[in-house]
Amino acid sequence: MAKVFLLLSILAFLAFSQLAFVSCRKAETSHGLDGFTLDLIHRDSPLSPYYNPSITHSQRLRDASHRSFSRASFLRKASVHCTTPSNGSIQSNIIPVPGEYLMKIAIGMPPRETFAIADTGSDLTWIQCKPCTECFNQSLPLFDTRKSSTYKTVGCHSKACQNVGGASCVRKDVCEYEMRYGDSSHSIGDVASETFTFASTTTSKAKKVHNISIPNVVFGCGHDNGGTFNNRTSGIVGLGGSKISIIKQLDKQIKGRFSYCLIPLNLSSSSHPNSTSKIHFGRKAVVSGPKVVTTPIIRKGPETFYLLNLESVSVGEKKLEFESPKPSSSAGNENLGNIIIDSGTTLTFLPEKLYNKLESTLVKTIKETRKEDPLEEFGLCYDSEKHAVNPPKIVFHFTDADIELLPENTFAEVDEGLTCLTIISAGLNGAIYGNLAQANFHIGYDLVNRKISFLPTDCTKH
Repeated sequence: MAKVFLLLSILAFLAFSQLAFVSCRKAETSHGLDGFTLDLIHRDSPLSPYYNPSITHSQRLRDASHRSFSRASFLRKASVHCTTPSNGSIQSNIIPVPGEYLMKIAIGMPPRETFAIADTGSDLTWIQCKPCTECFNQSLPLFDTRKSSTYKTVGCHSKACQNVGGASCVRKDVCEYEMRYGDSSHSIGDVASETFTFASTTTSKAKKVHNISIPNVVFGCGHDNGGTFNNRTSGIVGLGGSKISIIKQLDKQIKGRFSYCLIPLNLSSSSHPNSTSKIHFGRKAVVSGPKVVTTPIIRKGPETFYLLNLESVSVGEKKLEFESPKPSSSAGNENLGNIIIDSGTTLTFLPEKLYNKLESTLVKTIKETRKEDPLEEFGLCYDSEKHAVNPPKIVFHFTDADIELLPENTFAEVDEGLTCLTIISAGLNGAIYGNLAQANFHIGYDLVNRKISFLPTDCTKH
């Protein structure tokens, strides 16, 4: 009798659990309509699976700068040289080296957690999947499509397949993608749809988590992946501007809005082990307040990248103009959109002429002792062993938006006793507004109204 009672209790518990799970799923989905918030984990944060406690903050910044040079090299060339075909779509399967921030996501039903690189310079979201003919090592298990009840491949003639640049059909009616990165890394596999679950967090001290499940998200199931990917990640979350990016796919839920608040890189360390940047979607991504400034997103070149128009940079009271090419009658807005805003590039890159004016103006203003960077990566450095560098006010003047940068947005200690300007010459190629300059700003993207808003914010308290 006791065994029968135990069996009935177990069955009742399972039935209740299943009912609770279904009810929870409904609540989570409707909750997502109000927006949701995720942790955006810098790869060098103690919360990151990449974290190496033996590396100094200066070395982390050096490593991030090396990745930044590689990524920026591709981004600048892409923004300058890419053209739009006559049909209005961009067919490009060469994309930048992946970025600096990680998102924890869960894929399939039942959900399986994994880490992926959040990247505003990529569109297609993809992860490694079984079976894998060639895959980079990852610490978490590969996604097994056979264990998910909601996995479906995408057909060759579907709209989703057409939205994936470089897609092809090798097998019968299975859309296949091929992505190649600027550092020769690659991912090849099937285009599919699946349920994605996001662990939305609150910003209160009593941290609460709500799981947001969204069905039929189109992504890449990679069966041939390789290159420089680290074993702590399983793929990419594409936050770019094209139709296949996860931002555009979640349009019904988030209405074209997302925002992020990046904590300074020196706080993504053991001194603030529980601090992390945040990324918001939907209503939670609205940036408001009396100090908000807004600038338009410029439509130009590949839809992936978010282009702004930088008019000038000022140091103190001296304004340094951005020398754009002389406009022609047929150019229209072609001379607008001269700088990419990118969360995956650490440093900020300016055209050579503007950078040279900026450097020479700073040299006249800062009275500390100049010191050469032994690796010759940074153009302007100072001896900070005895005295901290006290830079003047630097303001980036975008169209309709003046962004006053804090000292930590523009200078950083790259070696012990060596502090350098983290704005670099881009040579003759395009400009990039990197993530060091974006730290401690709540930055909101409104893709419906084509604008980006900035609000100075202590992102550790956001």
